[in-house]
Amino acid sequence: MRIPMTEYLVIDLETELWLCRVCQHEIGNARGNYKEGTLVYDRDPREIHQPIIDPDRYEFTFSPDPDYCRILEYYCPGCGTQIETEYIPPGHPPTVDMEWDIDALRAQWLERGTDPEQVITYGPGQDAEGEFEGRRHTH
Repeated sequence: MRIPMTEYLVIDLETELWLCRVCQHEIGNARGNYKEGTLVYDRDPREIHQPIIDPDRYEFTFSPDPDYCRILEYYCPGCGTQIETEYIPPGHPPTVDMEWDIDALRAQWLERGTDPEQVITYGPGQDAEGEFEGRRHTH
């Protein structure tokens, strides 16, 4: 049984592994932090948030200081899909943003008697702005 946990991550309850929902690559132990099994790009925040004012003339430019902030991007090693991004201090380990009781998840889904992948249908390649419960979103 596989349970979609995010747009790009699924937990396989039989193998107790995190998997990429795009390419099915095994990312790591579902009882641990999925980020440990990803490719990590440690970004200088100035690459993402360029200075608004001239950095040669001003100390503070509205761009994050790389001595205080890094942007970590997490990618699937199998297909390169970006799974997550976080802003953290330099040298800080990856945060734990999801921790699941695998045994309780298994018991809950067995009790429901439904396939989680049939119930939780939003995922890669689906239009988040489009169909939702049979209604069309309008702007």
